[in-house]
Amino acid sequence: MGRERVRAPSSGPRTMGTSTLVVSADNPRQRGTTNRRMDSTVSPVGESFEPITVVIPVYSGVEPGHLRRALGSMQEQNLPADEILIVEDGPLGAGLDAVVAELGGVDSRVRRISLAQNRGVAYAMQAGIEAARNRWVARMDADDVSLPNRLEMQAQAASGGHYAAIGAAMLEFEGDEENIVGLRVMPLTEERIRRYVLTNSPINNPTLFLDRDAALAVGGVRHVPNMEDYDLFARLAAGGYPMLNLAEPLLLFRADPAMFKRRSARGMFAAEVQMQRNLRSYGLIRTPRMYANLLVRSAFRALPQRALRFAYALLFRVRSPGSKGLGSKASGKGTAKSDGL
Repeated sequence: MGRERVRAPSSGPRTMGTSTLVVSADNPRQRGTTNRRMDSTVSPVGESFEPITVVIPVYSGVEPGHLRRALGSMQEQNLPADEILIVEDGPLGAGLDAVVAELGGVDSRVRRISLAQNRGVAYAMQAGIEAARNRWVARMDADDVSLPNRLEMQAQAASGGHYAAIGAAMLEFEGDEENIVGLRVMPLTEERIRRYVLTNSPINNPTLFLDRDAALAVGGVRHVPNMEDYDLFARLAAGGYPMLNLAEPLLLFRADPAMFKRRSARGMFAAEVQMQRNLRSYGLIRTPRMYANLLVRSAFRALPQRALRFAYALLFRVRSPGSKGLGSKASGKGTAKSDGL
């Protein structure tokens, strides 16, 4: 039987430490004892929104400097999150532990969820969603950077209570954050998203802003290797939950050579087969479309690394001619399709 350890946050100003929840690997749906919050957060311009929980999965392979930058971007939000959950997917090591402890020492919004062993991002995200105190959950990857208006823009879009998942465009960078190499914009309307989910993941998953109740109603985040977010979006679509994408880029996505290696890894064909079968079982596609999807997506992944990188840049990125990357990070100019892979 698993165990959990919860230390209550300080009741004073936001200058105290973290609370810690330990989740056993043999009980992935174990939840903390905290209650959901239903009060509101006020933006700098006086608008009132439901409070937000940010979930940040972290594992030992993340560089401490990248995690520090990701956490810093959450502290710089125009609309502050009510709660920041750092889900430690197995032991982190001294460097990452120090970064998390550093933030926890100055920000009482931080709670650490410690998983006994590394189980993957799907398990970590599900643990975070279940432990969240609030209805709205923003995903934050440990090596990306949220722009200051991210939570404010997504909370504003969510305020009508209509959407179950809200994504946004994102700027891709390599190395230095100023070296913007591409812009990925997903389908913007409900109708286009409903069509797009039949062939590709319809939301840039690092930008996900999620209705926790809707996610849990369709089964939460499940383990589908490298496609756990696509699988969740497919189940939301099958359940009739509307989704939305914002055209403005709200996140800097760290693109590196490892990204392309993951896309063409040997196990990806099996993952593609599983995902296509899931789409069919959810009633979204029929067998002919399943095989057509599998053929196209597998052919893309089968390209040699150099060709894959070129094809990705050609098909899914927009560049600004005559300038380094896309120029201003907040410009939001131009559009591009995302491969959804």
